[in-house]
Amino acid sequence: MAADLNVLEFQAMVDQKKYFQELGTRLAALRKEAGLTQAQLGQSVGLSQQMIADYESGTRQHIPLCRLISLAEALGVELNLLVAENVEGQRKRGPAPRVQQLVERIHRLPKPRQKFVEEMLENALQAR
Repeated sequence: MAADLNVLEFQAMVDQKKYFQELGTRLAALRKEAGLTQAQLGQSVGLSQQMIADYESGTRQHIPLCRLISLAEALGVELNLLVAENVEGQRKRGPAPRVQQLVERIHRLPKPRQKFVEEMLENALQAR
């Protein structure tokens, strides 16, 4: 019986490691789709670039739910898209529209830079 328990514990550890590696792969792909570096994503959620790298590589296998929620929000995706193992049918077709990606990037800028971009856009629209 004890040998069976050790086999089950080992299998659980292997499954957990595989899950976090796959989660890291999804995180990296979503980050790249959003046009963000690890440092930019980390800054938007209050983490270091190294922590994001650890998440993406799967070496960090304990990620608090609040961090997963923050990462999903920063990437502009639903949490299930980030954490679900089988997301093929859940994904929207194609990447987010370019305008949506730009709006999300502007939203992550510091307030003074957001104001600057807003003024530039208003000036460009008035020039029409």
